[in-house]
Amino acid sequence: MSNVIEINNLVKRYKELVALDHFNLTVDEGEILGLLGPNGSGKTTTINCILALLTYDKGSIKVFGKEMKATSYDIKKDIGVVMQDVAVFDDLTVYENVDYFCGLYIKDKKIRKQYVEEALNFVELTDFYKFKPKKLSGGLLRRLNIACGIAHKPKLIFFDEPTVAVDPQSRNKILDGIKELNRKGATIIYTSHYMEEIEQLCSRIVIMDKGKSIAMGTKDELKAMIHKTEKITIEVADLASDFSSEFAKLPNFSSYSYNDNVLNLTFKGGRNNLAHVMNILSKHPGNLGRISSETPTLNDVFLEITGTELRDNV
Repeated sequence: MSNVIEINNLVKRYKELVALDHFNLTVDEGEILGLLGPNGSGKTTTINCILALLTYDKGSIKVFGKEMKATSYDIKKDIGVVMQDVAVFDDLTVYENVDYFCGLYIKDKKIRKQYVEEALNFVELTDFYKFKPKKLSGGLLRRLNIACGIAHKPKLIFFDEPTVAVDPQSRNKILDGIKELNRKGATIIYTSHYMEEIEQLCSRIVIMDKGKSIAMGTKDELKAMIHKTEKITIEVADLASDFSSEFAKLPNFSSYSYNDNVLNLTFKGGRNNLAHVMNILSKHPGNLGRISSETPTLNDVFLEITGTELRDNV
């Protein structure tokens, strides 16, 4: 397995603002890498630097083993980009849009025609090839955007929030399409604020904040980093006794709260936590209601690592 992208000690400044602070990243061939971070963390700047759309102050970027420059057209022909903002021509039909973007890289008309038809079929837009973009629904427009970005069969594809403001059916279709592109050999970098998408798609995840990589690993490795690894919720009316001191003695205990007849406990690892809790509560004469045990989500990881304060876009 080789590195498709190698970033070493990347620094990017906007006057006094340090957008990337000695940022390092490698992306392996054939993986789907999730790139997460709060607003202003440096995700977009990173992508723009990789694509040579921005200059940077220090460091190096290699793509496919070669230094990436603004004039690296031999590298760029193997890269596809699907950005959050739909970028198509309103005056062109669906077919003409895909043909135009594919034509930036594929000059042979016969091959281009084949690639365009395959891209339209891939995103299931063959029935709409004569439509203008303004006639398409939001989901269809997103799929057109994807077709324009992947028609030339790139080896490396960037997806930046590709499912924003689409219905669940269109979202599932887009996610299934991304998995299929990866199965066919494409390396993918995926950014999204939908944590469930990242969990579903990505083989590895990088969390950025303040221009740095602050956590990296599989979803299970990231979940093992945080303080809360199990949350137990129990509905119990009128808990007469204060069991907090007894709960605190349990192995791997982390926190306890009891509000509005709902008992919440969190634990850091361990087994049989629920059994230990129920053994303590057996001393309570009242009836218990719903009981649930949840492992942490990627959203829990993200909030614990990056904090819960609101961020402004930068």
